Amino acid sequence: MRKTRFWLVIIGVVGIAAASFWYKSIFSSPEEEATLIEIDSSFFQLPTLYYGYPIDSFGVVEGKVKWNQNLSEILSNYNVSFQEIHTLAQNSKDVYDVRKLKAGANYSIIHDKDSLKTARQFIFEPSATEYVVYNLVDTIYAEVAQKPIQVSERVLAAEINSSLYNAIIDQGGSPVVVNKLVDVFAWQVDFFRIAKGDKFKVIYEEESVDGKVVGVRSIKGAYFEHWTKPYYAIPFEISGKAEFFDENGNSLRKTLLRAPLNYTRISSRYSLRRFHPVQKRYKAHLGTDYAAPTGTPIRTVGDGVVLEAKYHGGNGNYVKIKHNSNYTTQYLHMSKIAKGIRPGVRVKQGQNIGFVGSTGLANGPHLCYRFWKNGKQVDALKVDIPSS
Repeated sequence: MRKTRFWLVIIGVVGIAAASFWYKSIFSSPEEEATLIEIDSSFFQLPTLYYGYPIDSFGVVEGKVKWNQNLSEILSNYNVSFQEIHTLAQNSKDVYDVRKLKAGANYSIIHDKDSLKTARQFIFEPSATEYVVYNLVDTIYAEVAQKPIQVSERVLAAEINSSLYNAIIDQGGSPVVVNKLVDVFAWQVDFFRIAKGDKFKVIYEEESVDGKVVGVRSIKGAYFEHWTKPYYAIPFEISGKAEFFDENGNSLRKTLLRAPLNYTRISSRYSLRRFHPVQKRYKAHLGTDYAAPTGTPIRTVGDGVVLEAKYHGGNGNYVKIKHNSNYTTQYLHMSKIAKGIRPGVRVKQGQNIGFVGSTGLANGPHLCYRFWKNGKQVDALKVDIPSS
């Protein structure tokens, strides 16, 4: 009996010691020693995500849409029936119509790893900033998602040796910056007469997706020295839109844009005696020719009312706009006139009114831009345009 009691006491003491050790290991303070327990990290391995879908147990195929290729052709090798594709087209037409797959755009297919390679999701990228997921498992549907956009501040500064475009590209900028800078100083700087030695500096926010530049969010400040004359551009938001002012608070905006096209090349200037390339004789050329690829958008240089929009002889397709009692402009040789542009329609500065072409008397795609001041045809490049 005494021996039994003895062993019960021993067991009790051991039990209390074990419980005390467990209690301390759980509730001990940071200053007290802790017992480290190593855990195999493979138990907590995160799945590999592809456009938000775990793909460790699935296969992925990437490609580009070919010319005239449709969804049925792309999915034909991935065990998707015509009925499923029809259902997908019906269920997704309000999100993104599968009949509008753009040639050259990226796509991906997530599929089972079995012998049938059944497609689970078809992912299409209509642009650099968004993608459309067409789900083919269980419920067939489509949804649009935005790619994460990284925004960074950049500064470019250089002296121009050949062209503004080359100077910006050489500094690691994108063509988007060229167009933005041209728009900011469109009323002050004649970008068709850039001089060697002109200088610029621009501070801007650049947008990129997957390491590729996709746009410019905003210009935070700019400086341009043109023919030794300095111009400053300082943004200020008015009614939700950024307008630019000089260092004295004067608006940079003018009543009319300096040019009806984005940055391009002047192929022929206003002249009272020019050799006509088609008629092969000398005659007056009362306009400015801008050489540009067929289909390049043409913008009206100012607010106004369309006087004429039609095809006529040597002018080809053209549009004529009255801006006010002083100024009228005309745009010739269009490949086509923009939809909705007809006599009597009011247009806004910068609005697309047509596209570059070679209709009428023209030996290549270009825009002939004509300008009237107080009823007299004048050289648009020499007109002193008043501030807005």
